[in-house]
Amino acid sequence: MLDIRFEKREKLKEKPDQKNLPFGKYMTDYMYICDWSKEEGWHDARIVPEGPIPMEPSCMTLHYAQETFEGLKAYRRADGKIQLFRPEMNAKRMQNSNARLCMPEFPVEDFVNAVKTLVKTEEDWVPSEPDTSLYIRPFCFATEASLGVHMASAYKFVIICCPVGAYYASGLDPVKILVEDELVRAVRGGTGFTKCGGNYAASILGQVKAEKLGYEQVLWLDGETRTYVEEVGSMNIMFKIDGEIWTAPIEGTVLPGVTRDSMIHLLRDWGYKVREEHLAIKDLMEAGHNGKLEEVFGTGTAAVISPVGELRYKDDVIQINDMKTGELTQKLYDTLTGIQWGKLEDKYNWTLPVED
Repeated sequence: MLDIRFEKREKLKEKPDQKNLPFGKYMTDYMYICDWSKEEGWHDARIVPEGPIPMEPSCMTLHYAQETFEGLKAYRRADGKIQLFRPEMNAKRMQNSNARLCMPEFPVEDFVNAVKTLVKTEEDWVPSEPDTSLYIRPFCFATEASLGVHMASAYKFVIICCPVGAYYASGLDPVKILVEDELVRAVRGGTGFTKCGGNYAASILGQVKAEKLGYEQVLWLDGETRTYVEEVGSMNIMFKIDGEIWTAPIEGTVLPGVTRDSMIHLLRDWGYKVREEHLAIKDLMEAGHNGKLEEVFGTGTAAVISPVGELRYKDDVIQINDMKTGELTQKLYDTLTGIQWGKLEDKYNWTLPVED
């Protein structure tokens, strides 16, 4: 395991009001950095004052987008202790993302240790107000200064953190979603299963289009036929149809979400049939019209769960559960957040304490 050196900050930042924490605005005092080179591999792991990262104008990431990232959280329990939620899954997913983008893979053990060490350093930044947490953003990018499309000779792995409140200011209120039938998010053989910035950059136009029509999020269809539902915005999505749960399969175009996987575990333990299968948009809309579509919800680290109250596909609009949060959606949210904040028993061994 990599040794981590520490560089002390001269003056600590003033911490924001825990009752008013917009998502992703207030960075903590420190960040983790580790370098990679062909000669040394991963080396010089360090925790240093959070601040700008120098780079050359010809830095390859700025031109060819060799970049990946992750997102996870640290939670303060009622007893004051801090814990993480399934960080090894984020570490393994980042390895898969890096492999697809021809970037060096950061070891799982070092990833988890880096997160734990940085969170321990920043423990005073982990908020204790209800629904708050410390958001953790690991990312990796090429640093070689060169104009030419090839695997870079140098990379950085960095982790920054910020205290956050609820992702949606309105709380667990159902959102309205536009089904995008022209643009596509991912195709087989591409990078849809990775967390790379290019995927999200390509999705912004769909988001802008949705917002102009009065919708908060975009539901993406498959890139080949625009027939089957895949993801919504930056989240996976699930549909409760006639008592069964449908969600898109992990086949290279859909992100293998940590929250998605956790929800599937809970649902199957509760006796639900979960169908990781292709669901045609026409069948989904038909289920909405004939009353079989009972609940719809997005799942992801930032929002945990996001109930959907309305879907629009072309000129066809359906409402789900009278624009109210469904009973199962609420139960999933309460159970998963209960485990994450230490209020409920963690029988799955998903949580990892940040040791003293």
